[in-house]
Amino acid sequence: MTEPRAILCITSFYKGTAFIEAGHARGHRMFLLTATKLQHEDWPWDCLEDTYFMDLQEDGTWSMDDLMNSIAYKMRSIGFDKLVALDDFDVDQVAHLREHFRMPGMGSTTARYFRDKLAMRMKAQEHGIAVPGFTNLFKDQDIQRFSEQVPAPWLLKPRSEASATGIKKLHDTDALWDTVNGLQDHRHRYLVERFAPGDVYHVDSLIHHGQVVFSKASKYLDTPFEVAHGGGIFRSCSLELGSEDATKLKVLNERVQQAFGMQHSASHTEFIKSHETGEFYFLETSARVGGANLAEMVEASSGINLWKEWAHIELAVALDEPYELPEVKQHYAGIVVSLSRHQHPDTSSFTDPEICWRMNKEWHIGLIVQSESADRVRELLDLYTERIAKEFHASLEPPDATRL
Repeated sequence: MTEPRAILCITSFYKGTAFIEAGHARGHRMFLLTATKLQHEDWPWDCLEDTYFMDLQEDGTWSMDDLMNSIAYKMRSIGFDKLVALDDFDVDQVAHLREHFRMPGMGSTTARYFRDKLAMRMKAQEHGIAVPGFTNLFKDQDIQRFSEQVPAPWLLKPRSEASATGIKKLHDTDALWDTVNGLQDHRHRYLVERFAPGDVYHVDSLIHHGQVVFSKASKYLDTPFEVAHGGGIFRSCSLELGSEDATKLKVLNERVQQAFGMQHSASHTEFIKSHETGEFYFLETSARVGGANLAEMVEASSGINLWKEWAHIELAVALDEPYELPEVKQHYAGIVVSLSRHQHPDTSSFTDPEICWRMNKEWHIGLIVQSESADRVRELLDLYTERIAKEFHASLEPPDATRL
């Protein structure tokens, strides 16, 4: 029997429970290091040999010195074999820890391509992958040249935030310079890119030995930026199997993963299809499972649990064993999620048999539907969105970029 490996999972958010359960089910020693504020969440305690809690800094990040010293102390007796970042915000720090402790896995240089939006765009451009026009904010002359050559509006984006957090839309040169100057010493942590109206798509995938072994293409029915900044309702659904868009996105995703040097992980990658030209542009990627319960939607459409299969891939690599993807089902699925004005929204009036998942979270309402028909999924999402807007929906101001 193969000797169990000691796997330390690190996350500053409550997620990845299925990853922990999958590792434990295969007989490995699973450990968790997470934020103190998350100690009362429903972690899979029976699957964890030990759990460590640390306070986050005021900006919501780890203190790297404390993180490194704590792991070094535990390393003396446990001897962790693998470090895994379960959330986007932990990818950089865990990559740095791997290099410090000389452990296998993604290092800091490769991690930049999956966390730093500027590094992503430069790498994609280097490999001939189309991206919207952009500029860093290092030099005034580059910003001026960009504003003269690329028509407004533009988007100001934090280089290391997740989702649509901290993004601002700028409509003219005055607004651009006022915003850039207002960033003061933080401007180097941002970029500006052309706002290209279009539909936004995501490809959720698994990568093993540098090859994409599974991918599922889906479309946001409202863009994440519109939802975050317009107080809308979040929706996504599977693309038609074998469609032209699904085929193009599969190829583009493979090009991105190979260009960025991904070896073993789950990944969530986003593209925008220009309304003007119909061309796909790369937006961003990540070295983790997509958030916003998209993993549950992907599982409903394919039968593939991204968290569990990511764990199986990591362990197969650690043990130098083969990995085999389970059978992929060919269904369609869609998700609708909204903030709710009710603390515990009652979804019992939603009775369609296609419903396969209901969100259980205070002040939120969410449903996933599954069907053999893509049209039926869209029909249900449209109906539910209309009902949720009338009976449940609430909105908040968009979050600022605080984790610089």
